[in-house]
Amino acid sequence: MPSPESDAIERAVHAALTGVIDPEIRKPVTELDMVESVTAGDDGRVHVVIRLTIVGCPASDRIERDVRQAAESVAGAGMADVTLSVMTPEQRAALTERLRGGRAARGNPFGPGSLTRVIAITSGKGGVGKSTITANLAVALAARGLSVGLVDADVHGFSIPGLLGLVDEAGVAARPTRVDEMILPPVAHGVKVISIGMFVEPTEPGGRASSVAVAWRGPMLHRTLNQFLTDVYFGDLDVLLVDLPPGTGDVAISLGQLLPNAEVVVVTTPQPAAADVAERSGVVARQTGQRLVGVVENMAGFVQPGGEVLDLFGSGGGSLVAERLSEGQTAPVPLIASVPLSIALRQGGDAGTPVVIAAPDDPAARAIEHVAAYLAALPRELEGRRLDVSVR
Repeated sequence: MPSPESDAIERAVHAALTGVIDPEIRKPVTELDMVESVTAGDDGRVHVVIRLTIVGCPASDRIERDVRQAAESVAGAGMADVTLSVMTPEQRAALTERLRGGRAARGNPFGPGSLTRVIAITSGKGGVGKSTITANLAVALAARGLSVGLVDADVHGFSIPGLLGLVDEAGVAARPTRVDEMILPPVAHGVKVISIGMFVEPTEPGGRASSVAVAWRGPMLHRTLNQFLTDVYFGDLDVLLVDLPPGTGDVAISLGQLLPNAEVVVVTTPQPAAADVAERSGVVARQTGQRLVGVVENMAGFVQPGGEVLDLFGSGGGSLVAERLSEGQTAPVPLIASVPLSIALRQGGDAGTPVVIAAPDDPAARAIEHVAAYLAALPRELEGRRLDVSVR
């Protein structure tokens, strides 16, 4: 029978372990039933047994280190031993059920009725910097304290892992962890991220995974997007961003079916000639029942060292798209911001460190922060959503 002193130490260690967060699931190990036992000896030495979710858990070293530090904060330096074990299949099943909150497996938690704000970033054509805007916007929202997820739905042209620094030197993206049928997304700069780029392998030894071509047709694209929404565990999100492929093809239509409550931001360039193409992507979003919340103009005038602005890609395209998409609508579609051409923005994308972190005072970073502030403050439309309140 433990002495009163040992019992007090064990309770104190348990309390300290509530501050140890699983880096993949982003919840305390105590809440995930990962603490198998805490035992304190008469000499004050503590032994903690932790159950990992799977064999070969990539976060095992970090979890072991954090658990030891928490235990030693109570018992003293060098007075804690940590043993790692693995959950049984029954324990993993109970964990996944708990994480789903009683929802059926393979259900879409972001459909109608969800309180997560879903924002789809679209463009009429490729090469306008849509993914760069999306990656930076996700990080900017997370920096505001919001819980943010990001789905890279640009299956054929995936680039989000590289933009967020989730690739190694060979272009191989960080791999999600699987707990039975549940996929735990990698986290970058506070954003939970999933992309088809995390599942492709180089076709040749020494080749770059980022150069692998994904040549799929409509049904495969729909299934992939559906799996990202149903099998990936994002947890409770404030915002889910979806980086759509350019154009008005299969994925845009699938998004309308799977996420009819999504709000849409259209990205274009200053070229008036690009306005027609960008307008089409907004029209398709509206036809599928989604709400257009604004336009972002990327690659606007480049501010030269002397202060002069060089309009390499013309001017006025963003305003033109916003004006056309506002025609016949009860509420106007605003031009939220014009993001100027920026060397720092390009460098951040190449390095995997978004400009909103790497150079927050850069004009492009400030413009993207403005977009984040605008979207964070935008009133929600609650029609059709279930609110967990009752009237007595």
